[in-house]
Amino acid sequence: QVQLVESGGGLVQPGESLSLSCAASGVLININAMGWYRQTPGKERESVARITGGDHTTYGDSVKGRFTISRNNTWNTVYLQMNSLKAEDTAVYYCHARVITGMDFWGKGTLVIVSS
Repeated sequence: QVQLVESGGGLVQPGESLSLSCAASGVLININAMGWYRQTPGKERESVARITGGDHTTYGDSVKGRFTISRNNTWNTVYLQMNSLKAEDTAVYYCHARVITGMDFWGKGTLVIVSS
C-alpha cells in the first residue's frame, strides 16, 4: 500500500509560478512510476507529468516547457514545478503512483487556481 498527500496548491496570478509536492509513505520500494494528473469539473482527469524509476519524464502537451516533474531517490517526495501559469491550468491536481503489480494509488488532490 502507498499513501500519497499533496500540498502546495493555492491561488496565483497568470504568469506566476507554483510548486506542488507529493509526500509518499508506505511500501515505496514497489513504486515504479509516479506522476501528476489534473481534473476540472465536467472533464476527465488528464495526465500532466510522469516520472519513472530511471527518471524518464513525460509531459502533457499543454504543459510542455512550463512544468517540471522531479523526485527524490527514495520516492518519498515528488515535485511539480509549474511556471508561466495560465488560467486553463486551474484544476485539482492529483498525485499518482503505480507499483510493480500494476496497482494505482491516488492522493486526495490539491486545488490550483490561476486567476487575476
